[in-house]
This record gives sequence, structure tokens and C-alpha cells, in this order.
Amino acid sequence: MTVLSITGLRGGYGEVDILNGVDLTLAAGEILTVAGSNGAGKSTLAKAIVGLLPRLTGQILLQGRDITTLPTVQRARSGIGYVPQVANVFPSLSVVENLEVVEGVPDRAARIAELFAMFPALAKRRRARAGSLSGGERQQLAYARALVTRPVVVVLDEPTAALSPALVADSFSRIAQLAQDGTAVLLIEQRARQALAISGRGVILDGGRVALSGAAGALLEDERAIRLYLGHE
Repeated sequence: MTVLSITGLRGGYGEVDILNGVDLTLAAGEILTVAGSNGAGKSTLAKAIVGLLPRLTGQILLQGRDITTLPTVQRARSGIGYVPQVANVFPSLSVVENLEVVEGVPDRAARIAELFAMFPALAKRRRARAGSLSGGERQQLAYARALVTRPVVVVLDEPTAALSPALVADSFSRIAQLAQDGTAVLLIEQRARQALAISGRGVILDGGRVALSGAAGALLEDERAIRLYLGHE
């Protein structure tokens, strides 16, 4: 079942468009990797989906509901989770406080307990300030906070940036588990080959447009995809 449908997205931060007519869909339990070179529009696409792009035209449907003009808070309550590339935790707040700031969750305490069971390393440090966490723990906290509202779609913007190789593997494992649990994942990632390896489909952005799209395995073997962005192993 399609949970996210994007049609003709155009927009940017000033008068110049960064997105130039992006179309894509995302199904429940699917991982869709979005790859592309720097400046291709990947992070801009993430901000458009979650309501942080100042200027936007086109349409975004979440489970058939038009959310194109909804503010970010309403999109989150409607079922979109978001992990930005930077500033993805509140460093001055404790781990548990980072989760408690999420509003609009009727059974928030019970949900936080579930997330601590899902992320036991965070449970052990629930009173620690987020700024004192390791890189891997901070990433887990960012994931947990995005999941408080039980989203149907999670948008991950460069989740493995600045992580060690061991933590990168753990991060991809957690992303795969999200999909296995039924959450749709839009994964924006520079480590495109590793991301595609856990994905069902992928798209490659170029100049704010979808230059290539298809099954993840096929993209990994596509000569144009290799030439345009992926490169050889």
C-alpha cells in the first residue's frame, strides 16, 4: 500500500528552485534510498516532505491525505517522523526529556517505555544529558525521538554521517528493522551502495530531478547510475 505520494515538487529557499519537479512514491514497510551528488536536492527534498522548505509547489499525499500545506507539527502528528543530518537532538536536555518534548502522543509515557526497551543503551542513560552521549547513542536517540509518534513514514537525512564503520553497520541494521516492523523509510544517504543493499527501490537525484529510479539491485548494476553517482566498488 502506498503511504507517501509526491507529485511535481518544486521549490527552494529563495527565488531559484532547488527541486525541479520531483515525483516518487513510498509503500508501507519499504526502504527507498535517495542518492545523488552534493547539491542534487536530497536534503531539500527531506525538508519539503516534513514542512521545512520555505517555498514549495506540487503535492504531498500521506495515506491519501493532502499534507502539502500543513505545518511541520501537524505533519508529525499525521504520521511523518524525521531525523535531520545535524542538530538531531537537544544536547542540553536529558535523554528522557528529548523524548518527552514530543507532543500529541496520548500514551507518551508508555510509548517512551517501549522505546527504551527497543534502545536499551538509552534506557541505561535516560537521565544523562544528550550532549554527553557518544555518536552512536546520539543517533539512537534521534531515531527514538522520531518514533515517539509511531510514524508511518520516517525520513532519514544522512543518518550515517560522521559515524565509525562499526556504527554505520549498526545504523543500517536499525533502519532495516524499522522497515521490517512496517514503517516506510525514505533514506537519504551518501553511502549509496550500502543503502541500496538494504532497500527495495532507489532514486538518484540530479539537478533537483529524479534522473534514475528502479529496483535497488538493478540500480547497483546500471551503468548510467554508476557513471552518474554510484561509481565502481
